[in-house]
Amino acid sequence: MNITRLIISIVICQLAGILGALFTRTGTGSWYASIVKPSFNPPGWVFGPAWITLYTLMGISLYIIWNIGGNKAAIAIFAVQLFLNAIWTPLFFGLNMPWIAFAEIVVLWIAILVTIINFYPISHAAAYLLVPYVLWVTFASILNATIAILN
Repeated sequence: MNITRLIISIVICQLAGILGALFTRTGTGSWYASIVKPSFNPPGWVFGPAWITLYTLMGISLYIIWNIGGNKAAIAIFAVQLFLNAIWTPLFFGLNMPWIAFAEIVVLWIAILVTIINFYPISHAAAYLLVPYVLWVTFASILNATIAILN
């Protein structure tokens, strides 16, 4: 086990979350606080722990692929989905553009699926670690679309 690679992999993924957090304003007086949200919208406190967990799983998944031999194509695909992940939050929360954010999250969902498909032949474990992520993004996509429709 290469602890340095593991730490780097997890930190890279967590940085995507930190970047997004810089654009997230949900408190009193924010755009998000003033919009109509569906009944299934989770309480705000759920998102932090969920994303920290998902970014950690993503980092472990990346580490496995990198440690096995660093399949450059698979890592590049992972990087694309991580970039797409990082830009969703500024689109939704920073620019208050739920329809544009919805279009982007659909592309993100496809990129995650492509990542899983590319990781699977290299490491089943690395692919499976991304399943909670794609499931959460599926839920987030439905939530995003519903918020766009309601507002």
